[in-house]
Formats: sequence, C-alpha cells, structure tokens
Amino acid sequence: MDQLFPGAGTVLNVLTVVVGSILGMMFGHRLSEHTRSVVTDCLGLVTFLVAVLSALEVTSPALVEHVGSGVPVLIVLGSLLIGGIVGSLLRIERRVESLAGVIQAFVARRTPAVATLDAAADQATAGDGADANTASARERFIEGWLTASLLFCVGPLTILGSLNDGLGRGIDELALKSVLDGFAALAFAASFGLGVLFSAVSVAVVQGGLTVVGVLLGSLMPDAHIAALTAVGGLLLVGISMRLLRIRDIPVGDLLPALAVAPVLVWLVGSLT
Repeated sequence: MDQLFPGAGTVLNVLTVVVGSILGMMFGHRLSEHTRSVVTDCLGLVTFLVAVLSALEVTSPALVEHVGSGVPVLIVLGSLLIGGIVGSLLRIERRVESLAGVIQAFVARRTPAVATLDAAADQATAGDGADANTASARERFIEGWLTASLLFCVGPLTILGSLNDGLGRGIDELALKSVLDGFAALAFAASFGLGVLFSAVSVAVVQGGLTVVGVLLGSLMPDAHIAALTAVGGLLLVGISMRLLRIRDIPVGDLLPALAVAPVLVWLVGSLT
C-alpha cells in the first residue's frame, strides 16, 4: 500500500481502534451479561492463540543462529525474571492502575458524551449502588486499557510495520494490523468500555515512537532481537489471556520491563558468542 507520509500507518491504526471502540461502547451494552461473558471468554481464547503464535518466535532460526541452540529459552526466562523484579520494585502495575483510575475519573467529568456511552455499558454489569458503579467503571477501564494496549502494541506487525513505515517502505503490515485491531477493539469495548478507547493513545505512542526510530536509524532492528522481544511479548499475552479467562490475575504490568530487557540480553549473549 502506498505511503502518504511517515506515520500514516499508525494514524490509520489509531483511527480503526477509535472507531471500533466507539461502536463497541455504543452497541455492546445491549448484550446480556451472559453474552458479554461469552464474548470475554472468546477474546481470552483468541488472545491465547495470538500469544502462542508470538511465543513460538523463541524457535526463530535467526535467534537460534545469533545466540546458539538452547539459549533463546534462557533469554526469555532471564528477561521475565529481570523485568519482573524491576517492575515489582517500581510497582508498575499499581502505578498503571492508579493512572488509569485518574484518567477514567477525569474523562468521566470532562467528556459527558463519551462517559455516557461507558456508563450505559456499566449498568449492564454493575450493581445498583453508585459506589458499585464507580468501582466497576474503574476496574473495567484499567482492565480494558491494559489488555487492549498489550494486545495492540506487542507483536511482529507492530515492530516491523512501524519501522518500515518510518523507513518509507510502505504501510502494508500496519494496514493489515489496523483491520485486525479495529475488530478486536469493537469486541473488547463491548466488554470493557472506555479503557479500550484509550488504548488508541498507547498505539499512537508505541508505534509512533518506533516509526521515529525507523526514520532516525534508517535500518531495521535485527531479526534476532525482534524474535526475542516477540516471544517475551507472547508470554505477557498468555498472562492477559489468563486474566480474561478468570484463571489467575497475573500482574502483567510488573512484567512490562521484560520487553526492554529481551533485546539487551540478545545483544549481550550474541557479543559473547
């Protein structure tokens, strides 16, 4: 697909997430609680599928050739351990939840039209009291923002698509990702509401940043580094799918630094071998 300007792919992706989220918020509350629960389970299963496909990058030939056989799994393990320790010490999960709560409350006060859409979805799932509604809105906003942001921002299409966008090589990857994300946002927003809409900000920041990196560096990130980052991201998505399926509430936010640790470990191991 022809590229109009650097960052065009990210703009398209943000628009599809926004449109999908608004449609989900507008019509999602018309579904019964049981149907909404089934939709959430479907999202959890699909997220698990995407997670497995991403995690399989640990067997990438480029990664194995760069660090040696048997080492990729150790790199993924080391990334999660180091990233998890750093994230827990920094209390990233708690800080993200606090920030999400502040944003949710701010939006509810300043944008009544959007908040009304989210409130309509709340009434389908929350209790009768005002406190119950507020607590439900906060929890759904946090879960929706974190879940959708990770799903939309982790993966080979995000990295390669954004870098190619910055290098002026077209937006084919991001165009495909935009379609997938738009439908996913619609389904997620039907269950989680406003938080999914704000994941568009995460998409803009992450993909916009990677596009700038592509413009500045003028070359793609090595395949081995991308494979390690994608594999770690896949395991984070497994944690998200377990939360969606109500199996275990894994603090995925505390594991986010692992995404930055993985390429560094690949570089260190590769330089020693």
